[in-house]
Amino acid sequence: MSGAVERVLYEHPAARAWATSRGGGARDFHRTLPGYRATRLVDVPSLADELGVARVFVKEESERLGLPAFKILGASYAIARALAERLHLAEPPRLAALRAHAAAEPVTLVAATDGNHGRAVAHTARLLDLDAHVLVPSSISEAAKAAIAAEGAAVVELAAPYDEVVSAAARAADELGEHGLLVQDTAWEGYERVPRWIVDGHATMFGEIDEQLAACGVARVSLLAVPVGVGSFAHAAVRFARSSPHAPSVLSVEPDAAPALLESLRAGRTVSVATGETIMAGLNCGTPSSTAWPDLAPGVDLALTVTDAEATRAVLDLEALGVDAAPCGAATLAGVRALAALRPLGADDVVVLLSTEGRGANPQLAEVPGDDPQQPDATRERRS
Repeated sequence: MSGAVERVLYEHPAARAWATSRGGGARDFHRTLPGYRATRLVDVPSLADELGVARVFVKEESERLGLPAFKILGASYAIARALAERLHLAEPPRLAALRAHAAAEPVTLVAATDGNHGRAVAHTARLLDLDAHVLVPSSISEAAKAAIAAEGAAVVELAAPYDEVVSAAARAADELGEHGLLVQDTAWEGYERVPRWIVDGHATMFGEIDEQLAACGVARVSLLAVPVGVGSFAHAAVRFARSSPHAPSVLSVEPDAAPALLESLRAGRTVSVATGETIMAGLNCGTPSSTAWPDLAPGVDLALTVTDAEATRAVLDLEALGVDAAPCGAATLAGVRALAALRPLGADDVVVLLSTEGRGANPQLAEVPGDDPQQPDATRERRS
């Protein structure tokens, strides 16, 4: 079709045979936080009918520990682990005790963000009575910047791509010396421990999913769709899938403006890509995390990208079905729809869509094409 955009589907059939451990311990910590409860796992029969599968569930992260996105799981746990280590505590204590210990040796938390991660770091800093400095690219929305500032953080805006903002945050933390703590969800050589703890924190969500599926009488998941930015959340999803006896397939979904994981999987090594503008701000990242890559490379079954218009349509469709999802979260529905257009799903399949943020985190939408949109042309690429 003239003017159509090419869509590449990456396939790795051997991924389901690869196994790893899930990790654990974070949920015990999260249960000590004020307001902890499992977020909804929503059964959506109409989407199952549309996709031709047995069941579709949406894990709705529109309200998580007082924030409209899931990032607080990883940020709070990593900060607690890092502070406990710094303060020579055996394990992350309850919040009040950690606050008391931290008051004796206060630090400033530093993070780069394109939205939700920085707000989660700022929120955790406020709970612990600590200062936070959050660096953001100028491309994020005014509402996202205001939400971070409302948590009490100092917000520094840079006219630079996300990867450069991350580098600037690392320099800012270094300048603070022993009084600074960098809390970043992407890793590089020499900076691995905090990103690993963030991945461990995300595991709480997957423990909830296990219990919620069992309560619905579902014994196995066939397909797990995950939105991907730097890959730390996808890392947690792969650990969940590859430690399950049923080994569900993992579909990674990225914006077409920031296909860092897709291009890395195609290249067989981590690569950086130039990113463009997208309403999926939290996924607008140019380089996969170095700690995530060793598990993402063998463990991701399928990868593709979606457009802003496709994500917007998914937001509106989920809203009509009673599910609060912003573009990053709704990207998983857009991704599974794109996958189903390329290859049929199984009539007995159970699909779980991980919706990582609500509209309170990111209200941006794009224009939705009319009745005769130009659909992307498709190519498929298999890795043996």
